[in-house]
Amino acid sequence: MLAIIYNKDFKKRLEVKKDNNKIDQKMLEMLVCPLTKTRLIISKDKKELISPAARLAFPIKNSIPLLCLDESRTISDQEYDALK
Repeated sequence: MLAIIYNKDFKKRLEVKKDNNKIDQKMLEMLVCPLTKTRLIISKDKKELISPAARLAFPIKNSIPLLCLDESRTISDQEYDALK
């Protein structure tokens, strides 16, 4: 996501990057895995939502979780064990 800020004269344009993967906590509580219908947890780097039940990770792009099985990736045994 990109925010554009204009100065008083509207001559200059400054581009300010925002946090692209910020997810509202209330929204996170409502989301479930599309496969298992279980709760999702956010990864430590806040770039993915993880379904421990399905062992899938769903990407977050521009603050929008992509809960499509085609976009998901399988998490490794090591990643799964780290969730416990």
